[in-house]
Amino acid sequence: MRHGMDDLLTLMQVLRDTEQGCPWDLQQDWDSIVPHTLEEAYEVADAIERRAFDELPGELGDLLFQVVYYAQFGAEEQRFDFDDIVDTLTAKMLRRHPHVFPEGTLASRRPPGVSAEEVQTQQVNSRWESLKAEERAERTARTLSVLDDVPRTLPALSRAAKLSKRAARVGFDWPDARGVVAKIREELAEVEEALAAGDQQHAQEEVGDLLFAVTNLARTLNADPEQCLRRTNAKFERRFRYVESELSAAQRPLTEASLDEMEAHWQAAKAQEKQPTHS
Repeated sequence: MRHGMDDLLTLMQVLRDTEQGCPWDLQQDWDSIVPHTLEEAYEVADAIERRAFDELPGELGDLLFQVVYYAQFGAEEQRFDFDDIVDTLTAKMLRRHPHVFPEGTLASRRPPGVSAEEVQTQQVNSRWESLKAEERAERTARTLSVLDDVPRTLPALSRAAKLSKRAARVGFDWPDARGVVAKIREELAEVEEALAAGDQQHAQEEVGDLLFAVTNLARTLNADPEQCLRRTNAKFERRFRYVESELSAAQRPLTEASLDEMEAHWQAAKAQEKQPTHS
C-alpha cells in the first residue's frame, strides 16, 4: 500500500497530539524547526549535485515534512493550514504564467498544438519579474527599503547575492563584469593594506567587503555563489583526499610530510583531473 499526502498530514497531526503524540515533536515550534528546514534544503541540493537520484526521494520527503510541520503549527494556531499553502502557491503560479494559463485558471491552459517554444523566453522572464515586483510592492507597501524582505536567515553568500540583486534592480550596479572585477581588486588592496598595518580587525572587515564583491561577480555572471563555492569545496575535498591517499601509500603520515610533498601531490591531482576520459 502506497501512502499519500493525506496520510502524511494525518501522521503529523498524531505526532503533535497532546495525548498520543511524540514528546520531541510536541516540544517543537516555529523557531526550533527552521534550522532543520535549512539543513534539509541543503541535503536536497547536495543529492542533486552528486547525482544521487536514488537518495533524492528521501531527501525531498524530508524537505516536504518541514512544510507539513509549518502547516500543522499554522492549523494549531488557526492561522492557516496545508490547503491554504497549496491554494496560495497554485494561485501565484497561475498568476505568474499568463503565457500558459491566459485566464489565470487551470482550465485556461495553453491549447494543444501550441508549443512552449513558441512563447518567447525573454517575454516570459520579463513578465515573471514584473509580476514578482507587483507582489513585492503589495507586501512592502508599509516598508521603507527595497531590501526589507530579504530573509536574514539566508546563508551569507546567498543573502549578499539577493541584496545586491535588489539594489541592481533600481540601478545601483556596475555596467558590466569589468566594473565588478575592478572593485574586487580594490577590496583586495584594502585587505593587504590592513594586513600590512597589522590591524586584524580591519582586515576581517575588508575580507567581508572582498567576499561581497566576489558575490557580486557571481551574480553578474548569472551564477549562484553558494553553488560555486559548494563545487569548489567538493573539488578541494577531492584533491586533498588524493594527497592523503598518496601519502598513505608511501607510508608518510600527514604530520610528517612537508608542504612541498603535499603540494606536489596536489598538483598531480589537478593534472589528473585535466586528463581527458575515454570510454
